[in-house]
Amino acid sequence: MREDRPPQLTALLAGATGLVGSECLSRLLAEETYTEVLVVTRRDLGPGAADSRIRQIIIDFDRLDELPDALVADQVFCTLGTTMRKAGSRAQFRRVDLEYPLKLAEFALRRGAGHFSLVSAMGASRSSPFFYLRVKGELEQALRNLGWPSLAIFRPSVIAGQRKESRPGEWAGELLLRMAPARLRPVAAGDIATAMVVTALQSPPGVTIVESGEISRRAAG
Repeated sequence: MREDRPPQLTALLAGATGLVGSECLSRLLAEETYTEVLVVTRRDLGPGAADSRIRQIIIDFDRLDELPDALVADQVFCTLGTTMRKAGSRAQFRRVDLEYPLKLAEFALRRGAGHFSLVSAMGASRSSPFFYLRVKGELEQALRNLGWPSLAIFRPSVIAGQRKESRPGEWAGELLLRMAPARLRPVAAGDIATAMVVTALQSPPGVTIVESGEISRRAAG
């Protein structure tokens, strides 16, 4: 009798140079199910792209419309995001945190992807009085409107981990929230990445919202 083989999947990852994105890349490569990981990035990953399953697509995100039609993936992992301070303006923040992920989602869905995972934020809502959370909420709704077969949205509180760049505001927030109720505490970037991959392998139909306090439990299986 022939043994059933696990499905072979291609993942597309955007944001691989960031805190959650780099962890997500490691988790994807740790799963034999993913036979190819397409990394859409602004710059070469260098030594981080040594695995033969990684295929880098280096592109200016303002030119996502120029992604090759032959670029096809089964699942998409979007960890793109910036801060108001780094973006420099509300318009640029919207471009990075809403327009880029949405363009990527539209592109991948047209080419047959079945699952999309997004790192959003706790409190994301189109009606939020806070611009940051309002943009996150607008993106979530826009992704819902696309009609993905499987859409998973992760809403962490402050993301904990060693960043390449200094983010004093997030560092201070992480310290303050360590003694807060579980649902408000910082969430390790590795847990977010693991929860994303675990959920993607299950690909539950419809929309799955994973709130901050649930992320670590989901990562632990």
